[in-house]
Amino acid sequence: MADYPRGLSAFSLEGKRALVTGGNRGLGYAFARALADSGATVAFVGRGAEANEAAVRRLKAEGIDAYGIGADLTADDEADRAVDQAAERLGGLDIVVNNAGVCFHNPAWDATDDEWQQVFDLNVRAVWKVSLAAGRHLRDNGGGAIVNIGSISGLIVNRPQAQAPYNASKAAVHQLTKSLAAEWAPHHIRVNAVAPGYVKTEMAPVDRPEYRRMWIEDAPQQRYATPEEIAPSIVYLCSPAAAFVTGSVLVIDGGYTVY
Repeated sequence: MADYPRGLSAFSLEGKRALVTGGNRGLGYAFARALADSGATVAFVGRGAEANEAAVRRLKAEGIDAYGIGADLTADDEADRAVDQAAERLGGLDIVVNNAGVCFHNPAWDATDDEWQQVFDLNVRAVWKVSLAAGRHLRDNGGGAIVNIGSISGLIVNRPQAQAPYNASKAAVHQLTKSLAAEWAPHHIRVNAVAPGYVKTEMAPVDRPEYRRMWIEDAPQQRYATPEEIAPSIVYLCSPAAAFVTGSVLVIDGGYTVY
């Protein structure tokens, strides 16, 4: 076996090239920043040009040069273009974080076909298409790491809000993760997922008092997370420290799912 980095050096991403989808805000922004802080050069995909430019400026102010790519990942050709553009700009790809997602809160009786389609197009199909496009680059470069952002919603049924399409989509992400990990291990491509619990972002109003009873008080740690608390686990899964980790779904939820 080749010499293996020891100690903190095992977590270094120096020289690695990373792409984060949905990287212009929230969890994705925190992931992009953490990967860059660990030594990677970073590109991210976002749907809005202004939001992308704002994220690039924020990262620049923190001493991080990042490349923003505008794309609608629910369009197959856009997913392919975004991945190829990132690889061209970075000089290749070693890491992909599939973070972009959407959720609607509606009882199943009221959920529309359009809402279902939007959720599965972005949360599942885009993960599939980006993984396929990026996987070809990783394979040709001798391997790499893919981390998909699942959710505890793929493991339990959230309450009090109803969101059946979202829950189903995240369960699909977990199983897709395991399936690709099994297929792509011979190509030295590791595929893992994280399943965050309640995290305070623009998408999740975790600090609203009407949700506190079930979202916060039901968790052993009695609190929600910040994006910055999830990001180090992404770095770990992308790093040599996780060289023997593939096909795993890492739950990061303050203990919420233990009950």
